[in-house]
Amino acid sequence: MAFWSGWWWPAATAVIGFVYVALLLAQWNRRRKPHQLAWATGFLFYAVAAGMEWYSEYTQNWDPTVYRVYIVLAASMVGFLGLGSLYLISKRRTVPTAYLIFNLVCLGIFFWGSFNTELVTEALKPGVVVGGAALGPSGSFPRIMSLFFNIPGSLLLLGGSAWSIILFWRNKLYRYRVWGNVLIIAGTLLIAGAGSMARAGATGGLYAGEMVASAILLAGFLVAGTLERGAAAARARHEESAPQA
Repeated sequence: MAFWSGWWWPAATAVIGFVYVALLLAQWNRRRKPHQLAWATGFLFYAVAAGMEWYSEYTQNWDPTVYRVYIVLAASMVGFLGLGSLYLISKRRTVPTAYLIFNLVCLGIFFWGSFNTELVTEALKPGVVVGGAALGPSGSFPRIMSLFFNIPGSLLLLGGSAWSIILFWRNKLYRYRVWGNVLIIAGTLLIAGAGSMARAGATGGLYAGEMVASAILLAGFLVAGTLERGAAAARARHEESAPQA
């Protein structure tokens, strides 16, 4: 088995991914913000897909049904991460809701196409990163459905994250959020880039890239939380030391 396509990479990715999903859901449970739920959904897709990679590589067998679910989840997760960014930067719910409906429709079409397309079974080889090759040639249906998630999702991720960093940097009270967001952006873009390259046929570093990206994402989330607590403590000390009227 090739080192870069070994089962240990997706196994580590799945563990980190599920931890990240749990943290996002805990945050959503406290604050009830739609962007947190959208991000949790996207990363749940990611963690489950990584678990399927691990299982298939560990057992040395890519089950066709597992692959059909795997490729849809892996390809669509960026769309839901972009949805989270859109919810975060939008003042009204109309546009994010429309994009949510668009994602769900595309997800349904993608699942239908995946389960009604004859797979290229020669591409389902354990020890070799499959990517989208088993669905057929690049640009064919349903493989092309990944573009409807990747293009708008990546643009929203990049634009929304950059906008958030600018807003946080301008406000000293929220500047502590910048560094955690930088790590989260880097990890998310690495995931999106590795997945896009794999679907284009460059699959060599997919599993390792996913694992590194997961670690960066978790670090960003933890850094953001640590800095938030530090900033809250600093504000509390400042308020206590301020002269009373």
